[in-house]
Amino acid sequence: MNISEFAKEAGVSVSAVSRYFNNGYLAEDKKEKIEAALKRTGYMPSYSARAVRSKVTKLIGVILPKLSSESISRVTEGISEVLGEEGFELLLVNTANDYNREISSLELFRQNRVDGVILLASVFTDLHRSLLAKMRVSVVIIGQQLKGYNCVCHNDEGAAYSMTKLMLNKGAKQPAFIGANPDDKAAGLDRRLGFERAVKEAGLTVDPKYCEIAKFSMSSGYEKARRLFSNRLKPDCLFCATDNIAAGAMQYLRENNIRVPDDVMVGGVGDSRFDKVLYVPLSTVHLHYKTAGIEGAKMLLSEMKDGSEVHRILQLEYEIIERESTDKHC
Repeated sequence: MNISEFAKEAGVSVSAVSRYFNNGYLAEDKKEKIEAALKRTGYMPSYSARAVRSKVTKLIGVILPKLSSESISRVTEGISEVLGEEGFELLLVNTANDYNREISSLELFRQNRVDGVILLASVFTDLHRSLLAKMRVSVVIIGQQLKGYNCVCHNDEGAAYSMTKLMLNKGAKQPAFIGANPDDKAAGLDRRLGFERAVKEAGLTVDPKYCEIAKFSMSSGYEKARRLFSNRLKPDCLFCATDNIAAGAMQYLRENNIRVPDDVMVGGVGDSRFDKVLYVPLSTVHLHYKTAGIEGAKMLLSEMKDGSEVHRILQLEYEIIERESTDKHC
């Protein structure tokens, strides 16, 4: 059934049907006729055809590094909250932290009509930059900074610095670090730089023997803690780039009778829900993930509306959440 046939069935004009499906003004009696005809026929307009005619799809492509991450779900919640109010639907693509799938997802949205793209990026390769430059729609990046694009990011270096400094101020002299891929500027590089800055300001040395790089998982945190604490000299504080890594490390410490915080203080980043229920509640840094999603979605709407060539980077601050894992008195 096409729109003309449906309009005849409903007893209204084609333009009235079009206004109904595009949320335009329509008299109440005509709405009732159309809705009654919808129940009788099950008619639905061709979404793709409407998109071609209007050049608006009401679809936003969102590229995510993983679906199981609590932080990513909070960002997505913020995005959905803002865009849903404006009548947009989200097309979510999970790349499973695979850079090649990020590339293919960008290409997918470049070739298929969406009104805009939000990219939760982890790294930027030359191919990323090349594809982003070819995008026909507005793009906003969340979690990283890239010149020439609207971005919402976190003060990752400051977060790592403050958490490390908290432990050093309580008397730690042998700090250790379990970080993330340094190609990931935010979670990897910037958080390591924050750790190193705090250590050097305390008059201590960053010892490579006490620095490990993990994947974004508890199991990897566990394995890297095993490597760190198998040395004869034991760290007395441990900064982890994420709460997942910290939780895995703490599991290893518990199994090997290394007491937290008496033998080693532990701090993470993310303020995950499980932090409070670990066998020793984890001190962490709260990053405003949902706010990042909200602000990123607002940026996208603004860019789609105004098409400004002036882009901005919004850096969100953080809050230290101190719990028992660093509750060691000097």
